[in-house]
Amino acid sequence: MASVFGHALLGATLGKLLLPSRPGWPWWLLAAACAVLPDADVVGFKLGVAYADLWGHRGLSHSVAAAAVVATILVLLIGWFRRGQHAASGRLWVLLFLATASHGVLDAMTTGGLGVAFWSPFAPERYFFGFRPIQVSPIGVSRFAGAAAWRVLRSEALWVGMPCLLLWWSQSLWRTAGRQGSR
Repeated sequence: MASVFGHALLGATLGKLLLPSRPGWPWWLLAAACAVLPDADVVGFKLGVAYADLWGHRGLSHSVAAAAVVATILVLLIGWFRRGQHAASGRLWVLLFLATASHGVLDAMTTGGLGVAFWSPFAPERYFFGFRPIQVSPIGVSRFAGAAAWRVLRSEALWVGMPCLLLWWSQSLWRTAGRQGSR
């Protein structure tokens, strides 16, 4: 898996890109949380769930279907708590779906594990992408230390951090050019 840092950064970046005009940071934090959420499946290890099972790590929780369910539930909850205000929009759903689904995308770009069950529960096969530059992160806080942490964070800085910074910078340039062009 990619680290929590890489997942959260990508989720927050998607928030910045898709909801730039709102008072963004609460939505960016929610998107970052959605991007990290699929790794809650590691609790299954403590409960005796095997890695390769439907409920195992990188299984159902990392699927496109799970991303759609998470986005739908969150948008409905937000709409309910905001008493039907338009905050629960389609754009917010797209953000939360993409942020949650981005988790599997990053994991499919790592150098280890069993692959990602993108189409679970409909198809159990697990996939990696042909391009796998992100060093796999050890599972567990105690194992994410020292040389292992440095190796993972260095690869994520290059393959997640730099593209995210470039996207933020590009959006900023685009918006600045748009404001100057409308004068």
